[in-house]
Amino acid sequence: MSSFKRILLCYDGTREGQHALKDGAALAQDLNAEVHLLSVLNNTAWMQGADITSAVPVDFINESAKTLLDEGLQKLAARGIRATGHLAIGEPLDEIPFFANDLKADLVVVGHRRSHGLARWWGGRHDGLLLDRVTCSVLVTMGAATDAPAAAAGTGETARSAEHS
Repeated sequence: MSSFKRILLCYDGTREGQHALKDGAALAQDLNAEVHLLSVLNNTAWMQGADITSAVPVDFINESAKTLLDEGLQKLAARGIRATGHLAIGEPLDEIPFFANDLKADLVVVGHRRSHGLARWWGGRHDGLLLDRVTCSVLVTMGAATDAPAAAAGTGETARSAEHS
């Protein structure tokens, strides 16, 4: 794993994003890696709406995205990690590969949303896979086993604890 010298952490403020931030930060500390934090404000929902964008000031959208990025940077700083922040407004499936390739990241860390059964960043309206669009490794964090609805529902699936200190 010593080849992971530049890590791109993807953070969107969700529970899955927080797990990715926490796990990626721990790994970056262990490897003494250069850290980049990417926050993508997904514009798909409001771009497809019926003239919603005209009702939402662009400054408000930009400020929300900056606040999200600052939140992630502050969480990293609290762990003693200096990170370079990057902000993007667009489709995460487009923005993550762009930044990963542009920054020449060795590793991208993303969260996985269990409740939908699909990886948070892997699918989308473009039908492409994140793994096919980057030239580096991808770490998908799963979060705590207690977050898994299938395990709580007793469907017979075994969940291993992913709790981290």
